[in-house]
Amino acid sequence: MTKVQKISKNITSHAGIFFVHDEFNHCGLRQLIDRELGHRSSTKGYTYGNLFGNFFNLFLSGGECVEDIQQHFRPTLEQIPGNEVASADTLLRCFGELAAENTTVVSSNKKAYHFNINEKLNDLNIKSLLLTKQLEKGKFYDFDYDNQIIEHEKYDAQKTYKMNTGYFPGIATIGDKPVYIENRDGNANVKTAQAETLERAYIALNNNKIYINRSRMDAGSYAQDIIKVVDTYSKLFYIRANKCESLTEEIRHITDWQTIEINFKNYQVTSIPFSHFLQERNYRLVIMCEKTGDRQLDLFEGEKFNYRCILTNDWTGTEKEVIEYYNQRGTSEKTFDIQNNDFGWKHLPTSNMNSNTAYLIITAMLKNFYNYLIGKVSKVFTDILPTSRLKRFIFRFISVPGRYVYRGRQWILQLYTDRPYERVFV
Repeated sequence: MTKVQKISKNITSHAGIFFVHDEFNHCGLRQLIDRELGHRSSTKGYTYGNLFGNFFNLFLSGGECVEDIQQHFRPTLEQIPGNEVASADTLLRCFGELAAENTTVVSSNKKAYHFNINEKLNDLNIKSLLLTKQLEKGKFYDFDYDNQIIEHEKYDAQKTYKMNTGYFPGIATIGDKPVYIENRDGNANVKTAQAETLERAYIALNNNKIYINRSRMDAGSYAQDIIKVVDTYSKLFYIRANKCESLTEEIRHITDWQTIEINFKNYQVTSIPFSHFLQERNYRLVIMCEKTGDRQLDLFEGEKFNYRCILTNDWTGTEKEVIEYYNQRGTSEKTFDIQNNDFGWKHLPTSNMNSNTAYLIITAMLKNFYNYLIGKVSKVFTDILPTSRLKRFIFRFISVPGRYVYRGRQWILQLYTDRPYERVFV
């Protein structure tokens, strides 16, 4: 039988989180949070910067819900010199303190829905991206927007079009970075008040001197009022168009098709002017046609073809360039998967929309901070890539034995490894 020797010294197996905590303070994120959110009304002494820091530490150490801070990670986080670790209840109250009141929106068919618009936290998220230089003032970026079902069974959950229950927030991203989140009831139609949501997102970015080169959206944004807003705030836009009877009939009479290859498949493509929504706008409809392989004729088209259309104001790019650019929307969908599985969107902490919206935005900030961290770590640790998921980061960077000791009137971090931690944040 193996002999066991127990050592009572304060050694943690997650000493890599000490570097994360130091960088959170060193990069100025904690100070930004305290400056933008102000003082808490609580007399406990925890600032918002302190609470955000320990909440970030919790997830970056492998925690999956707020309660994990007391059950698993508090002894490790309390070893950090000068760090005050709040309880799970205090963290939950923080989400409520930062919540905004719900807004009632009435749709065109007179149905009322709850929306939650938290301008302060969305602005803080954008400012944090500027602080960490993931975005730069005065530059133009590509903008994606989509609505994502967040499934849950809280008391205010509504049945979604997928027949589960949850919320249906609108989420804007730049690359792999969430930049604006606005929550809504799960049963809200995707087009309801989307123009207003997008305008608030664009204005929030413009107020921070972030401008949009190209906007890209799916067919849920194919509506006249939405397209008008997107066109106003973007140089170029690309929106999947819905088929209708008149458009299908127009496509059937097109004879000028070209053959292109995309992902090793051949398609027939063409472009036509489009003025169904706004007569004065010089819009272009890029049409892609492929054979269905079905022997039975299509009831409406009378042909064995599928048509996909993209509405754009880009008359410079070829049909292939427009289609391939639109097909890159998968980046934003991967971002939603990461938020769900790595950063807590599957485990909403409270029972009301406004607090949960604050949580969604704060965890989006956490994901953006993680992008910043892994960008630095991957330059030194060759087994960690800039695209690595959180699990690899925890196994390869956070999970290292270590402890703080006080010697010579200073705190020294002792690590039981030969990996180059000291070279990451210099």
